[in-house]
Amino acid sequence: MNKYREWVIEKSLVAAAMVSLIIIAFIIITIFRTGLPLIAEEGVFHFLFGMEWRPRREIFGIFPMMAGTLLVTILSMLISVPLGILAATFLAEVAPQAIRSILRPVIELLAGIPSVVYGFVGLMALVPFIRIHLGPPGFSMLAGAIVLAIMALPIIITIAEDAINAVPKTYKEASLALGATHWQTIRNVILPAARSGILAGVVLGSGRAIGETMAAIMVLGNIPAIPDSVLDPIRTLTANVALEMAYAAAGPHRQALFATGIVLFGAISILVITANRLRRGQQL
Repeated sequence: MNKYREWVIEKSLVAAAMVSLIIIAFIIITIFRTGLPLIAEEGVFHFLFGMEWRPRREIFGIFPMMAGTLLVTILSMLISVPLGILAATFLAEVAPQAIRSILRPVIELLAGIPSVVYGFVGLMALVPFIRIHLGPPGFSMLAGAIVLAIMALPIIITIAEDAINAVPKTYKEASLALGATHWQTIRNVILPAARSGILAGVVLGSGRAIGETMAAIMVLGNIPAIPDSVLDPIRTLTANVALEMAYAAAGPHRQALFATGIVLFGAISILVITANRLRRGQQL
């Protein structure tokens, strides 16, 4: 009887894993089968580095959206990474248990809030603030970066805290025994030892920023142009797909949106593989 139960459990786990693989394979086949012909027709260089996106004229250049995605991601990481590492260090090494028990559920709650809520708050509070105090139009790369930074924080904090907690206690004890202060131990021993895990959190956080759609649509302004400053509106790759897929007729326009999905899929895959390798390094 026990052997039969073990057999059923084992086969169920295999079946669950296979379902995941089938779903991923279906997604890959769908976007590549639809998007690759357009890339082949336009040319990889022209599609990736073309400066104009005019679907009605069948001109498909996604470089302004690529630049917008990259710039807003970098700016959001410049905001969220220092805050995330400091918060993770505070939770893991400094905070009393009572404060830790309050902050951890709050961070988990931040991770569970729907992206449309972040976008709505950014639309109603952040965009008018930027418009009044920094200059119009308010819908800007800065607004998007702040919203995306807040959305990436829970991922960075959680993974960085786990990486810090995974550092062997003997490292800390040896440093303190040699006369180092608690802060010197954190700065010179614990954080360097947890570097690979922290970097994995940063990579996954940037993946969240790259892949975000709804909040980006609501605060970025959605103009496919390379910005001159952080106060200019931009359009990201994900926003481009979401905005135009509903009315894109079958043909080159729809194929171009699927081709954009190929670019996004490649970028996210690279980030996930990088994060997994960094986390394996932390475990070793």
